Amino acid sequence: MAIYKDIVKKIPISAEKKTKQKQYLSSGVLPIIDQGQKIIGGYTDDISKKIDCDLPVIVFGDHTRCVKLIKFAFAPGADGIKVVRPIDNSVLIEYLFYATKYLATKIRDKGYARHYQDIEKQELEIPTVLKQKEIVLKLEKDFSSLDNAIEMLNKTKEQLAVYRQAVLEEEFKEEEKWEQCSLGSLMSMVRNGYGSKPDDCGTYRILTIGSVRAFNLDLNNYRLNNTPFNDDDLIAENDLLFTRYNGNADFVGCCARVPQICEQYAYPDKLIKFRPKLNNIYHSKYLEYFVSHGNARKYLRSKIKTTSGQNGIAGSDIKKLVVFLPTLEKQTEIVLRIEERISRCNTVEVTVNKALQEAEAMRQSILKEAFEGRLV
Repeated sequence: MAIYKDIVKKIPISAEKKTKQKQYLSSGVLPIIDQGQKIIGGYTDDISKKIDCDLPVIVFGDHTRCVKLIKFAFAPGADGIKVVRPIDNSVLIEYLFYATKYLATKIRDKGYARHYQDIEKQELEIPTVLKQKEIVLKLEKDFSSLDNAIEMLNKTKEQLAVYRQAVLEEEFKEEEKWEQCSLGSLMSMVRNGYGSKPDDCGTYRILTIGSVRAFNLDLNNYRLNNTPFNDDDLIAENDLLFTRYNGNADFVGCCARVPQICEQYAYPDKLIKFRPKLNNIYHSKYLEYFVSHGNARKYLRSKIKTTSGQNGIAGSDIKKLVVFLPTLEKQTEIVLRIEERISRCNTVEVTVNKALQEAEAMRQSILKEAFEGRLV
């Protein structure tokens, strides 16, 4: 067995090499590799940003735990990546890539915190180069078919998202005929959540940053705390929760309504609670759909700022979002029509999400078998 830090060489990244996300180009001569989910985060035309190193290398997302094998010249994103390669020829770069992925599944997800310090302390078996090649070939074969299936599932999700937006655009096409107001003016409370880290003990539930997605609040995605939360840190039916921070800009500003709940849940400071003055299910659902449609979503995206690879939006900017508000009777009609049209869409997405979860579980199982000596 070897300690991870003893078998890798870290490639230093000077400050002048880093490119902030707001400076990314949609195309250019040099791809930018950051800690996001996509292989390439953006581009730059500044050749001086290129990292000088032998290729290929492994890029580890310090906050996101994403692992990438990069075989082409690139520039680093602003922050949050570690670039490593094997210290000598006793370890294949491909083997180290899959091993790093495996180790990333073993460490605890600490949210937006540093994870490499946990990776580099992990033990890893280093078999002969011949055995490493066997393991890599088997993993590539297994992952090839799995990746094809995941690609098809993700394409289905993209098509469902397009359909949902088409439904919303149809319902809000006459929005400018209605009363105009700011979102904040409709609220009795706008508040960031609980600011301390939960201790993962006790019975008091607090949602995670991943609990909120557009139109959906996952109440099963929570952590535990040993001490109770203040009333202001709790959510209630018909509250609207917005994602304040996320490594993926597509999730920032996403909104989900709190359904009827039987348990108490707090929410973290990376979410923002908007509590409507009018406590009515159709009013809250109307607002949930409105803030997720084209013009409103475009406004929210324009207010996203990026710091150290983390995308965020201020509650004050969300409060300024212009809302077009018809009568409550009209809001109810709109909500019922939307839900009738997207109910089947939601059913399909549940099936797709379950399949994606199973695929990810299978990926982790394959990695575990490979690096715990049970790969056939």
